[in-house]
Amino acid sequence: MIAFLTRRLLSTIPLLAVIVTLSFLFMRLAPGGPFDQERALDPTVRASIEARYGLDQSLGRQLWLYAEGLSRGDLGPSFKYTGWTVREIIGQALPVSLSIGVMALGFALAMGIPLGVLGALRHNSWIDHGAMGLALMGICIPNFVLGPLLILLFVFALDWLPVGGFGGFSQLILPSITLGAIRAAYIARLSRAGMLDVLQQDFVRTARAKGLPERLVVAKHCLRLALLPVLSYLGPAVASILVGSVVVEKIFSIPGLGSFFVNSALNRDYTLAMGTVLLYSALLIALNLLVDIFYSILDPRMELR
Repeated sequence: MIAFLTRRLLSTIPLLAVIVTLSFLFMRLAPGGPFDQERALDPTVRASIEARYGLDQSLGRQLWLYAEGLSRGDLGPSFKYTGWTVREIIGQALPVSLSIGVMALGFALAMGIPLGVLGALRHNSWIDHGAMGLALMGICIPNFVLGPLLILLFVFALDWLPVGGFGGFSQLILPSITLGAIRAAYIARLSRAGMLDVLQQDFVRTARAKGLPERLVVAKHCLRLALLPVLSYLGPAVASILVGSVVVEKIFSIPGLGSFFVNSALNRDYTLAMGTVLLYSALLIALNLLVDIFYSILDPRMELR
């Protein structure tokens, strides 16, 4: 385990270096710039601003200075949010996205796994068809449609929940359901497929032949292996949930990281876009590492290499 973790962590360094380099070059080579406006700036003023942010240097020099800052944990200043550093913006917006993301993930797992397992245990029954019908609805209805529908029902029709904003637990419920619904649908389908595959294995028939109760057969012998496809899906899914969704955040007026990321790309806010890309990449690498570890725990036949 230690050797595996060491190799993976060491391989992360060049991978992040490639991500930083490519992201930096793509951002710099894209048309437009952070200080382009409808009304052109005075050349002297523009030169002064670019010198302040180091944009008057060559691309190679800019990349070197940025990498040097990263080694100190400095993500640089935001080009558009004057007086704010990228680290301050991420530090302020990330907890908001994490709060919604954790609740959305909990909702997705709590809904998806029971629906999938129940559908597999009642294969081809009305319960199976109903569970997979709900999963299909979750996949087909986009979050920009589901969000307003939930607002119409739970805010205006029933008056149970607030319409949006961020601050209390009740304000997180609708955004979390909107963000987690499609993940719950995929988890349901994956857990159903995994459970159907495991139920056909010889060791399950042997356990049943020994007279073990069906509940024990499912919980002790089947569920662990049936969740392996779900575990593979959770790596990238959790990373995307935790970083935030700009659509959900816009619908519910939530100041999360997703909105900052999209605005940074539109405004050519190089440092903020780079910081968000690095955060997402680091989360994706870390979560995939955790998936591999849990995979080996759930399935002892798999060796960590």
